Amino acid sequence: MNPLLDFSELPRFADIRTEHITPAVNQLLADSRAVLGGIREETAAPTWQNFVQPMEDANERLARAWGQVSHLNAVVNTAELREAYNANLPLVTQYYAELSQDQILFEKFKQLRNSDEFQDLSNARKKIVENALRDFHLGGADLPASKKERLLRIQEELSALSSGFNDNLLDATNNFALHIENADELTGIPDDALQTARGIAEKNGLPGWTFTLHAPSYIPVMQHADNRTLREKLYRAYSTRASEIEVPGVLAKSIGDLDNTPLIRKILELRKEEAQMLGFGCYAEVSLATKMASTPQQVLDFLEELALKARPYAERDLTELREFAIAKLGLEKLEAWDVAYASEKLRVDRYAFSDQEVKQYFPETSVLPGMFKLVEHLYGIIIKRVEQGIQLWHPDVKFFTISDGEAKLIGHFYLDLYARPGKRGGGWMDDAVSRRMRSTETAERIQAPVAYLNCNFSAPVHIDGKVRPALFTHDEVITLFHEFGHGLHHLLTQVEDLGVSGIHGVEWDAVELPSQFMENFCWEWEVLSNMAKRVDSLPQSGSLRETRSAPPPAPDGSANAVSTEHVDNSAPIPRSLFDKMLAAKNFQSGMQTLRQIEFALFDMHLHTDFDPNGEKTVQQLLDEIREQVAVIIPPKFNRFPNSFSHIFGGGYAAGYYSYKWAEVLSADAYSLFEETSPGKVVNAETGALFWNEILAVGGSRPALESFIAFRGREPEIDALLRHHGMAA
Repeated sequence: MNPLLDFSELPRFADIRTEHITPAVNQLLADSRAVLGGIREETAAPTWQNFVQPMEDANERLARAWGQVSHLNAVVNTAELREAYNANLPLVTQYYAELSQDQILFEKFKQLRNSDEFQDLSNARKKIVENALRDFHLGGADLPASKKERLLRIQEELSALSSGFNDNLLDATNNFALHIENADELTGIPDDALQTARGIAEKNGLPGWTFTLHAPSYIPVMQHADNRTLREKLYRAYSTRASEIEVPGVLAKSIGDLDNTPLIRKILELRKEEAQMLGFGCYAEVSLATKMASTPQQVLDFLEELALKARPYAERDLTELREFAIAKLGLEKLEAWDVAYASEKLRVDRYAFSDQEVKQYFPETSVLPGMFKLVEHLYGIIIKRVEQGIQLWHPDVKFFTISDGEAKLIGHFYLDLYARPGKRGGGWMDDAVSRRMRSTETAERIQAPVAYLNCNFSAPVHIDGKVRPALFTHDEVITLFHEFGHGLHHLLTQVEDLGVSGIHGVEWDAVELPSQFMENFCWEWEVLSNMAKRVDSLPQSGSLRETRSAPPPAPDGSANAVSTEHVDNSAPIPRSLFDKMLAAKNFQSGMQTLRQIEFALFDMHLHTDFDPNGEKTVQQLLDEIREQVAVIIPPKFNRFPNSFSHIFGGGYAAGYYSYKWAEVLSADAYSLFEETSPGKVVNAETGALFWNEILAVGGSRPALESFIAFRGREPEIDALLRHHGMAA
């Protein structure tokens, strides 16, 4: 059987080949269209069982198979896989676009909405019907046939352009390398970063060290390298990725082939045309139709109010940094490639610790068990790694199950932590399988949800025949907790209807609530004292549970068992170091907040009042916004829009503000834990309430109702300002 057509158990990643993709897509599209054809011809009044359920079943099969292809394209991208993905993407896009425009199905949903049966449906199913009616309108079902055809072409082209944007960015990142053979040029760079760089060079048969634009290579150089010229070279390459600007070090493809500038303009043109066809004034209004915020102006007012509150703190942060750079580093002018370096030096000078010192206390072998212990206590669940019989897409990937206190399965998740060529940057969670009630010939059963959790951290390294586990910065620990929060939102749902199960149907500007909520625990002594442990001696190769020394998958693609025992020569993080970290928690929070607001304002204005056919360029719009709100202005050659994949290659168009919007929700939600049990926030009773009212309900009711059910009132901004040290 084609592994992409096997929905009996977990995805069969080791069996999937590129030649499976097109036949599977063709088969599933044909099957789905056949089901829809039967539904259209059904003369009986539409009900959940004869209308919604069979359509949901057919579409789930297509979504699961295509989701596996999309996931592989993101984590093990190859030329062959990309070609197959891009060849089938228009077919899948066309199917969903046609579905959203189907007048007969639209009318059947209207009939169901107005029927007596609707009143007897569960709240979750009512929400699914209401969402469907909204989505049919957004898909163009109301339009005349000629306009439907044009809208279909727009959606297909937008899908292809977004994929191309991401491909260009990945290639531009992968195609850069800076090789250095003189050790004198590398002073200040931490040993683990140098080990990684040496490993890259050795892999390519070169002496010395090779640095790339992947985060585990790029960030340590920008933070720690004393060589200002080296920092500038990497900054120029990183900040001009996928643009028209040429930089030394590009290994393949001409710069022009990877320039995202024309793709950006075309994406904006098509989004504007789409919005006008649907009767909206701008694309931002289309985007907000599925969010908590009601109008673009409401979002702009929110961002501008937050910018006003943050600006004095940002100006203070920058003044302190410039004064320090002059007095202690001899940098009369603080350039963009100096900011991270000077900031790290200032942090060390002020708080007497460095990121590198903290990093030694966050080995993967302590962080993962510590994070799992936290959520196990909060929610009364059990997390276990499964090391046999699971097909993985890469030897570094790990697989876990979540069960309740009675050993009843709740869900599964894959964990892919390390950066590598062919894997897109950043961190993200995606759903592989969603929770739902499935009917069989003999009984009904719950389908367990499955999630992908992906990060781009440094991998374990081999040193003198020994393996040192991956070490995470505290920021990376926060990222891991963030993505796990998304995963828990998907996995701990109790909703049994797919359309609003887990993250499905949740307003986009509320979907970050559970993820940002989890970040708060990274600042609690109660949590870190049990998690942060320094590994002072390197274990023998193969003895650590969580290392790259794990054996490769077995011939059948399953993961082989790895010993879970290792010699514990660890020491817990000192309270004095934690207190320094806590004192530095809001270090430069003003500048960081304004930076996020800058991106959010750029995104919202881009999709509200920017004319993609006008004389002003996208870069000029960003420059204007920076002049209004930023305290640090990047150099003229900076091409941030060309790598802004959130809004041009992902789902955050006119929605990047969601991070700050949801942060208000998450900070206020977390404050209930602080109020309920001061000094002991890991409270199982409050955790149960958070699970029941936020995580469990998924998208089955409006996010504001879920928040009020948990917090007892509407959200307030006070907790966010307090957490960032910006309270009066």
